[in-house]
Parts: sequence; C-alpha cells; structure tokens
Amino acid sequence: MLTGPTAAGDLLDLLQLEKVEEDTFRANYVFDEDWPLYGGQVAAQALLAAGLTVPDGRHPHSLHGYFLRRGDASRPTLFKVDRDRDGGSFSARRVVAIQRGEVIFSTSTSFAAPVGGMDLQAPALPEVTGPEESVTWVVPRMFSMEATIPPEDGVTAWPARFWSRFTTTIGDDVLLNAAALTYLTDVSADLHSFQTDGFVPAASLDHAVWFHHPGRMDDWVFTDFSARVISGNRGLYTGSIFDRSGRVVASMAQEALYRKFS
Repeated sequence: MLTGPTAAGDLLDLLQLEKVEEDTFRANYVFDEDWPLYGGQVAAQALLAAGLTVPDGRHPHSLHGYFLRRGDASRPTLFKVDRDRDGGSFSARRVVAIQRGEVIFSTSTSFAAPVGGMDLQAPALPEVTGPEESVTWVVPRMFSMEATIPPEDGVTAWPARFWSRFTTTIGDDVLLNAAALTYLTDVSADLHSFQTDGFVPAASLDHAVWFHHPGRMDDWVFTDFSARVISGNRGLYTGSIFDRSGRVVASMAQEALYRKFS
C-alpha cells in the first residue's frame, strides 16, 4: 500500500481499471491519506468504466454525478455499468461506484459519435499571464499534475482561475484525456468569494461536465470558475476549461454543501 499520491505511481496508474466481469470494473490503486477519497478521482474512473462499454468511435459527451458517501482512498473501488441505450448517434450509461457494499458515487454518462456542424462559443480565454510566467501552485492530493496561478489574480490556497497540465504523457486517446479532465474539474472552486459568516464548503454534492472538444491534458489548459448562488446551504459554481488557443474544451458545474464549524 502506498503512503500518498507522491509516494509512487502516476495518473495513468490511478486510472487503470481491472475488468472483473462483463460491465464490472475495479480500481485497485490504493494509498493512505487523511481526507475522504477525492471526488475527481472516482468521477474520472466512473467515466472510464462507462467508456469501456460503448461502441468504438463514440466519445464522452457529458457526465452528471452525485457524491453519496465518503470514499476511502485505501480501499479498491468497484464500478458497475448499466447500458441504458445505444442509439444511432448516442450511447447512455449509468455507473455506480461501490466500497464496502455501499454506493459512494453514482453517475449518468453520455457518449456521442463525432459530427461536423456549428462550432461557436461565448466564453473567451481571459487575458492573463501565461502558464510558464505564472506563480507555481502546489496542488495537494493530485497525481502527476502541475499548476500555476496568474499573478494578477493573487495567490490563494484554492484559486478560481489557474493553469494546469499533467506531467505524464497521456497521448491522443480521447477517453483517457476526458477522464484526466474530469479528474481536474473537482480540484478547486469559486465559492470563497461569498461572505458566508463562518459557513464553509464541507462536501461536494453533485458534479457535471460537458465535453465539447477533444483536448490534450498533458498540455496546458486554463480553468476559469465563477460562483453563482448559495441557497439552502448549497453553493453552486460553474466553469469553463480552455486550451491554449482559447477554445473551450469543456464546461462544468458543481454544487457544494456548506456547514458552520465553531
């Protein structure tokens, strides 16, 4: 058993899945840490499990997941896939992630065959300092990832905007890059811009990612999060992920539960 993400292994080791039986997979890479299982890890592995059951040539289109229980990084995770539908253009899958016989995460995923057509976007890559000239951000708990924060944003523990890339070679595999992107999307937030009178984000509730263009996650991408609303102690933020050319490769949304700690 490893003692933590920096002890050995890399992102590709973390994402490796063993096929247990038809439509059932297991993530066997385990390690010790003092926090619950990182949500981006289990979401990325669930997307991979779903993608291993779809017809060739269909790429991830979206993921909508719910974090249901605290996960344990020191235990393997079992992923069971339901094949809801394979249509002419789209494939729909549902996945549950299980530890100790209980579901810790559930998600619906969609895959689509690439088609031509309209290619438009509204968000633009902000005019910020490039990744090589930005301030290094040491990201805790992450495998094979380096990140920098534009100096004009100010260096904070959990930035709303940052550059990142994975230091292990991922290659051109669309599914693997989508899983790496999903792993990234849970790393930070923009909920600290609210004045919450002692309430702090305590847990992620649900998470959604839309994949617009294939991207190489071993090249620099820019993540731009924006807080939206807090209601009923649930805080929502959304974000865009850009490649260096300014193209939006993915959009995401996440809701976090707020608790007051004395």
